[in-house]
Amino acid sequence: MSLDALKEIIAKSENIVFFGGAGVSTESNIPDFRSESGLYKSKNKFSYPPEKMLSHSFFESHTEEFYEFYKEKMIFKDAKPNKAHYSLAELEKRGKLKAVITQNIDGLHQKAGSKNVLELHGSIHRNYCTKCGKFFDLDYIINSSDGIPKCDSCGEVIKPDVVLYEEPLNMDVIDNAVKYVSNADVLIIGGTSLVVYPAAGLVDYYKGNKLVLINKSSTPYDRRADLVINDSIGEVLSSVI
Repeated sequence: MSLDALKEIIAKSENIVFFGGAGVSTESNIPDFRSESGLYKSKNKFSYPPEKMLSHSFFESHTEEFYEFYKEKMIFKDAKPNKAHYSLAELEKRGKLKAVITQNIDGLHQKAGSKNVLELHGSIHRNYCTKCGKFFDLDYIINSSDGIPKCDSCGEVIKPDVVLYEEPLNMDVIDNAVKYVSNADVLIIGGTSLVVYPAAGLVDYYKGNKLVLINKSSTPYDRRADLVINDSIGEVLSSVI
């Protein structure tokens, strides 16, 4: 019944915005952070907890250890888009979906064909020199023989264009996301527990009356939603599109 309701909501709208979290990418075998099998609870060989190793201060003070952790735990170059990514790209192609707002840094939405993707936390595919600003792709980071990738122009350290702990989100991206959410007829939220702020606060800007939540577990916003589906986001979206 809930799938039929979602199908009808999508059929009637030409202004849908999707807001997604780590659960969108777990179906591409990229681990999330907070679940039982997630990054924060898995055993690792490192001496520091993941939250510390993914902080700005750790990047500054332990750059080599940061990159060892980052390359091993945050980069999944061979990951492929799943049914959720392809379904959203198809919705955009049909002119119904206006934007994908994502907390993920893996670039799988673009790989699936989505054009208007707002990356709240940046992307592993963009990396820049901390001195001269020159940009480098993911292969340059992966293939750097030194433990710390260095700029081939000025020799300074390269930083991934991802938002680390202690760093602010990009306000241009946030403002754009707020604009899309505020103007949307339908807001579909998927694969996120909606507990990480400021990203989760985007929901508060939604003024429409068709809030859809698709997540395997409950969220703090379930009561506010018009439709809640506790199931695989890839299966749900592919079955209704």
